[in-house]
Amino acid sequence: MLTRFFYVVYYLSVIVSTSFAQKESNASNVSILSSLTIIGQETANQRPVNTYETPIANLDFDPRVDMQSRNMAEAQGDLSIRGGTFENTGVQVGTATLLDPQTGHYTTEIPIAPEMLGEPKILTGTENALRGFNSSVGTVSYSWSEIKRGGSLTIGGGDHDLNFERIHQASTGTYGESKDFTWGAEIESSRSESDGTIPFGDHAFDRTSARIQFLGPDSQTDIFAGYQHKLFGLYGMYTGDLYTAFNPYESENIKTSLFILNHDRKYGEGSSFEITAYHRENSDHYLFNRFSPNQNFVHDSMVSSVGVSGLHTFDERVALNYGIQITSDEIESSSLENGTFTNRNYYKVSLLPEYRLLIDAKESLTFKGGISWDDTSRDKSTMSTIAEISWIRDGLDGNSERTYISYAEAVQFPGYGAIGGSENSGLFRSNHNLNHESSRNLEFGYQMERITWSMSVALFYRWDDDLVDWAYVGTGARSAQNVDIETSGLECIASRQWNRVQAIASYAYLNKDEDYGNLLIDGSFYALNYPNHRATLGLIWLPHDSFEIRIDNEWRDQRENPLRKGPKSALYSHFAASYYPAQMNELEIFAAYEKPWDENFQDIPGTPGRGDQFSLGFTYSW
Repeated sequence: MLTRFFYVVYYLSVIVSTSFAQKESNASNVSILSSLTIIGQETANQRPVNTYETPIANLDFDPRVDMQSRNMAEAQGDLSIRGGTFENTGVQVGTATLLDPQTGHYTTEIPIAPEMLGEPKILTGTENALRGFNSSVGTVSYSWSEIKRGGSLTIGGGDHDLNFERIHQASTGTYGESKDFTWGAEIESSRSESDGTIPFGDHAFDRTSARIQFLGPDSQTDIFAGYQHKLFGLYGMYTGDLYTAFNPYESENIKTSLFILNHDRKYGEGSSFEITAYHRENSDHYLFNRFSPNQNFVHDSMVSSVGVSGLHTFDERVALNYGIQITSDEIESSSLENGTFTNRNYYKVSLLPEYRLLIDAKESLTFKGGISWDDTSRDKSTMSTIAEISWIRDGLDGNSERTYISYAEAVQFPGYGAIGGSENSGLFRSNHNLNHESSRNLEFGYQMERITWSMSVALFYRWDDDLVDWAYVGTGARSAQNVDIETSGLECIASRQWNRVQAIASYAYLNKDEDYGNLLIDGSFYALNYPNHRATLGLIWLPHDSFEIRIDNEWRDQRENPLRKGPKSALYSHFAASYYPAQMNELEIFAAYEKPWDENFQDIPGTPGRGDQFSLGFTYSW
């Protein structure tokens, strides 16, 4: 069966590649078929209060994802989508998912300046099954932005001895005989440090990133290199309340380097492809007690990957979506080499043909149905189903409506933290026999765009089989366990634009029914740490041409969890103001304040809640 499958993939790749030249000369009036993504600004504040600005920082109040932070200044935070864990959530740059084989805790360590990336797209359902990789629930996907000539300098500080500095410079030009071909180059350097908002929650951060870009009429090529060093202490990061009374001195020393080559090309009418290759190295030096250096754990991981995805349009009715990613990883560790292997190869191929039924010039039905094949060198392969029906209506002046129903399956393989540690000793017990995870997602949704407002609603039901969770099982140690979970959910997001005011509001509901088998689970740190109810409200107000106010609010009501100390409900607010002097258009003076109204609320059960943070600074641009 697999042999026949590879033959199909081969012949389809030949069709796609040989069609490039044909489509260039035989282009017809073909519309690009829709994809299941949610795009747009979903928060008022695009700059975090700590302002050394990592890409993930801008998602803190985004209603589509849940950022579970252990401290301000983002010393460490977990990213989840629709009630999944940080292990089920992928981060994609270009068309390749960045993988941390040790643990999903460090998937978000991305040494890329935010201005180098476009707005994040949240991939769920069919899009995640098609383009996501080793992320069974959802993926945060970034594209590369176009380089703009100029630069900026940012300097600021705040309470808790926060200080930060940042400089960015970009240049552009043309090459060749035509002005349609341009080049760009940019470099940025950032640093910050603070004492943190919780005891022993200090941090120090440094990042340097650079990019070269080549733009043509139908193509974009980006070459990137970045490095960051993050040192932070976190009271109870892994030990939780059970051990922090005896040892609040945990710390992490993380060094991450990343190299990416990306090429994106459009051809014909409505067809495109993208290829991304990257190499990532991450060094994690964890100290159980920073004052006792002999109690340390060192993990060095390396990942190399190539991904290809695209849409090939045959005519105005028929198209083929495809995605391929091949990844190799390796880990060297002082504590995660107790399993049966320390390296692994991953393979994924997805094919999703679609047929568009034209009802009239502005209305159509699109049918999608395909498969995804996942495999590793250390586990059995899996074939998954992808299907979707969408009804699209396009009106005048950019008005549009989309109604869809989809079913998507996806798989994921556990990291070395879950399968490579000791099964019988230590505070964290691995399981060498963990199965790969699988997810089935049924979803119904409606999206509407108008000139001044938009709305999206999604109802979904997800079956997660053999999900990996860390739980207490009758001992003082956390153990990696497989769990079956059924999740039902509702998402509503709306935005409205008035003359000088923009409002963004959302509500999300989640409920889980879990089955750990016959094990007596005393508490779950991750799989059962989710909000039953979550609401956000963001406001952007321009009272004057030179003054801007941004406010984000988030309220959540968590599921009961025996490991959580303190309240199960919380309200967070983020206030920011910017002033642009009329005499100096290049200058921005800003102030920001982020406040958890109950500092006893624990984002992660057993981990102290984060405190408030104030910052003040300026940015000068040229």
